[in-house]
Amino acid sequence: MSTSKNINNYRIAGKLESILGNRSAAYVLLFIEAYGSGYASQISKTFDIPLTSVQQQLRKLANSGVLVSYTVGKTRVFEFNPRGATVRNLRSFLSEELKFLSSDACSLPKEIYQQIFCQRRRPRRAGKSLDIVPERLRL
Repeated sequence: MSTSKNINNYRIAGKLESILGNRSAAYVLLFIEAYGSGYASQISKTFDIPLTSVQQQLRKLANSGVLVSYTVGKTRVFEFNPRGATVRNLRSFLSEELKFLSSDACSLPKEIYQQIFCQRRRPRRAGKSLDIVPERLRL
């Protein structure tokens, strides 16, 4: 992902990193909370972190029952385990962390937040004009 500003210059999930023990676990969980699901290379490119560390975290979280996975073609997609009571509490914590990251109280620039957590996930309708910017993407 080409970035105008380097994502690694900012502490995106400082508190979450200290709770979980490392940055890649925090980024994986924030990404899946923000988008509902994700796969390793997508998360790696978004946060500009090594693919192997993302794969290790996804595997670890799936083995512990926090995440479940399924395949779409040749890609393994991960999402939160809907049956875990602990997962519900974790998701509410992650949701609050995402709200904080998007607030004015956070030192994270809005451009970086939008670049990470407001990616377009589905194709655009053919012939649709590009001059309409959704409210959540406006600065």
